[in-house]
Amino acid sequence: MKYLVALLAVAGIVVSVMALRVHYMDPALAPPCAVTEKFDCGAVNHSRFAVFPPRTFDEDPKAGHHIPVAALGIVGYALIAVLALMGRWWLVFEAAQIGFLFAAFLSYIEAYVLEKWCIYCLWSQGIVTAILLVTVGILVVRWRKGRRLSVAER
Repeated sequence: MKYLVALLAVAGIVVSVMALRVHYMDPALAPPCAVTEKFDCGAVNHSRFAVFPPRTFDEDPKAGHHIPVAALGIVGYALIAVLALMGRWWLVFEAAQIGFLFAAFLSYIEAYVLEKWCIYCLWSQGIVTAILLVTVGILVVRWRKGRRLSVAER
């Protein structure tokens, strides 16, 4: 299972790299994922919410110390992959929870603030959800196996 989680994390890194590439593209150029008016990665990845912390309304887009959200995704998925390969399932679970909640918050921003969706962001949400579900399954199986061993010892 550790290879499955690591493979999902690598897929997350690929999706995050693609989103980061759109983030650094010239906003005037049509990004490769501008499909419709509602699905526009360029609009999402050039919004003030595409960096952490978010830019203020009157801030120059080139000023300040902001980290692109996609770069945070790359680091997060890399951390999950390393922890999974090490077999540190509780830490994978914690990292996946943080990633899931962060992605869910960004999905909220896309749905109700920007009213536009990024296909790469949706893929990332799906990947981190899959990682979280697999990790929960692994922890439950390990917990049940531990309980069976302790009951057998009685």
